[in-house]
Amino acid sequence: MSRPPISKQPHPWRIPLALDAIPETGLSQDFEAGPAEREAMRQLAGLRDLPLARAHFELTHAGGGRVRAVGRITAKVGQTCVVTLEPIENDIDEPIEALFVPEEEVDAVTKAMDKEAESTGEMAETPEAIVGGVIDVGKLAADALFLSIDPYPRKPDARFEPPAVAENPDEHPFAALKALKGKPPAKSGES
Repeated sequence: MSRPPISKQPHPWRIPLALDAIPETGLSQDFEAGPAEREAMRQLAGLRDLPLARAHFELTHAGGGRVRAVGRITAKVGQTCVVTLEPIENDIDEPIEALFVPEEEVDAVTKAMDKEAESTGEMAETPEAIVGGVIDVGKLAADALFLSIDPYPRKPDARFEPPAVAENPDEHPFAALKALKGKPPAKSGES
């Protein structure tokens, strides 16, 4: 059974916050994914286990109905070593920074940020949308988590050792071609 494309799946960790719930002085808050959210993220990311996922955000008003989010995602992810195929756990501790803008301004702000990035040479972040006066810091945290997962996890002491046995050159997949080398091509009608 195949999974639907990620864009078609509901987002696994939702933490909606209304803009009017963020005081003018800002908001500092910690969030922890519950078992259902962790299981949904584990499945979506193809992890063996996800026993912990936490986020901390400092949210401040940035003027013009915008909100700046600065924080961290911390998690413990269970994966499988690509060398030994043994289970391993990796810790994730990544900074997060994003600008939330009203939904109708996302395209214009993105273009302005891209233009600024061209002049500075730095990569621009795509702003996050404020939809109906609500921001979703859970989606932001989960996206940062997904991007932080090592796609090729390996145990610190794991080493790939190629087979020590020398191959028999006559059993090589291209040995039959080697046998044909130097023979003149067959003329049509000959067998």
